[in-house]
Amino acid sequence: MNIDEILEKIYVLPESSKQKLKNNIHEVSYLKGHILLKANKIEKNIYFIKKGIVRAYSYVSDKELTFWFGTEGETILSMKSYVENERGYEDIELLEDCELYELKTEKLQKLFEEDLYIANWGRKFAEKELIKTEERLISRQVKSATIRYQELLSNSPSLIQRVQLGYIASYLGITQVSLSRIRAEIK
Repeated sequence: MNIDEILEKIYVLPESSKQKLKNNIHEVSYLKGHILLKANKIEKNIYFIKKGIVRAYSYVSDKELTFWFGTEGETILSMKSYVENERGYEDIELLEDCELYELKTEKLQKLFEEDLYIANWGRKFAEKELIKTEERLISRQVKSATIRYQELLSNSPSLIQRVQLGYIASYLGITQVSLSRIRAEIK
């Protein structure tokens, strides 16, 4: 997915503002298995996924808990670092070789001060991220694992082919055995 599509999916910018933003974005590539963002560190960059898939996870009782997958067109960041300039709580691992667009948070903050349209783009971005987080939280609290798995199949069918089942089970908050049983029931 190209950077214009990604930026405009968040909020449509006038061409001059979009160009200012794009002037501060650079393409980078990393191999599968790379830890892009690290827990307990203040992260200084935001990434947009051009190609590839990533997962966000934290350690809970010495076990990895996957709580988010990102695919083409999505944004990778530590929200705690982005908003509060504090250490994040998540690791972001690349599950495939990835091509990313990188934007330094410091440069983005400066653009927020200089350009009202970019500031509004940043506000819309934060609002959309808040809604996604709220939806995940509500889903986890009120929906069964079977329904959450069916929604994952419906909303992100390629995820099932691209991600290890152990990570999907962790994301759903169940064991791999339970996930196998759900998959068998659905077939």
